[in-house]
Amino acid sequence: MPTNFELHDVEARVLGALVEKDITTPDYYPLSLNALVNACNQKSNRDPVMNLDENAVGSALGTLQDKGLAGPAGGADSRVPKFEHRLQEVFNFTRPELAVLCVLLLRGPQTPGELRGRTERMHGFGDLSEVQSALQRLIDREPPLVAMLPRQPGTKESRYAHLLSGPVESAAQAQPRSAPVPEDATRMARVERELESLRNEMNELKQQFADFQKQFQ
Repeated sequence: MPTNFELHDVEARVLGALVEKDITTPDYYPLSLNALVNACNQKSNRDPVMNLDENAVGSALGTLQDKGLAGPAGGADSRVPKFEHRLQEVFNFTRPELAVLCVLLLRGPQTPGELRGRTERMHGFGDLSEVQSALQRLIDREPPLVAMLPRQPGTKESRYAHLLSGPVESAAQAQPRSAPVPEDATRMARVERELESLRNEMNELKQQFADFQKQFQ
């Protein structure tokens, strides 16, 4: 298992996009460079949304190939070069582990509840305990591939982050302790987070429906 690499933001986005399309649209995988650029720049299922060009994605593919994590697809019957990830060969993930890691690569730190909802197209978790089991297996790897972050004020679930880009410094560790937040402000912040989550889920459904329609065009 490789231990001497840290992914930068574009590499993480490229790798996550390759994994996602491998699982959710296998008929269109491996991906051409143009298709990979579009996958990286999707507005749904991405946080943050990026606007990468072919040069940036091509450069990331080159460094991912040097790290053994992605590269040109072998034996692809096409005049257009296509690319694939190699995470399975490197880490021998189970499908639940791969689905969880993919969402963490594409959307940053997540709670188990968020992961369960956002991995649905890649793997159907029966309940939160199955998500937590997959997370724990990734934490128990040597070296660890996921870490649990300190719980944020006003939240019930801890968030988890991938470690393929190196150690994660949580907001609680990075910032000095501030004065207690008034209860009304905490409640309002929670409502705003829930509304944002609903907006994101609606956008995801719209994107999934658009992708479904494209299959018949």
